[in-house]
Amino acid sequence: MKTLTAIILAGFLASACATTGGGLERSTGDKALARYEPYLEEPVDSFTMFRHDSWEPLNRNQLVLYTTINDAYLLTVMGPCYELPFAQTVGVTTTGSSVTRFDSVIVRGNRCPITEIQPIDVHRMKADWRLREAEEERTIS
Repeated sequence: MKTLTAIILAGFLASACATTGGGLERSTGDKALARYEPYLEEPVDSFTMFRHDSWEPLNRNQLVLYTTINDAYLLTVMGPCYELPFAQTVGVTTTGSSVTRFDSVIVRGNRCPITEIQPIDVHRMKADWRLREAEEERTIS
């Protein structure tokens, strides 16, 4: 009976830890996505990319890919792409010099097919950030 109780308790604790970790990731990803949502444009079928400048994982299904300092795209992948939040680098397949919904994000050797591409209005986003910083400086002064 003690063995059965120990097994049930161990299973309960393991499931509680797994649930807590997932909840933390979602809340962090939700916050990151919320920063970009006001600046998302309508989905597109493709965009031109000669190289990517930087990237930011938002969750297991989405990342922001900067092709230049002023051009960024929210890529949603068929998922979950389990390694995405923890990857140090990502690759993106291309069709010529275009990234399309038929391409994939490569994470640690795994292909994560792109299901949606949304441009981000980076100019407006940066303007809003500068405005907020100026308001904060006025408040502090």
